[in-house]
Amino acid sequence: MDNLDLRQAIIRRVQDKPLNELTEVIESSIGNDERALPGLGVLFEMIWKQIEEQEQARLVTALHTQLARFAQPATN
Repeated sequence: MDNLDLRQAIIRRVQDKPLNELTEVIESSIGNDERALPGLGVLFEMIWKQIEEQEQARLVTALHTQLARFAQPATN
């Protein structure tokens, strides 16, 4: 299955879901089996393509902040 087919399969899986079920799909995928990560990537890609540059910058800043926290060694 090539990348386009994977994208289409993921989109078809969620396209008719109501808002509450979309939320469940996202929340149940976060922090669980890594096989869900490509699906989250496709959903993020869809969002990214539809939002303004300012919102993209806000998301990148939030990601940068989280990555910096993740990289800090734990203190005892």
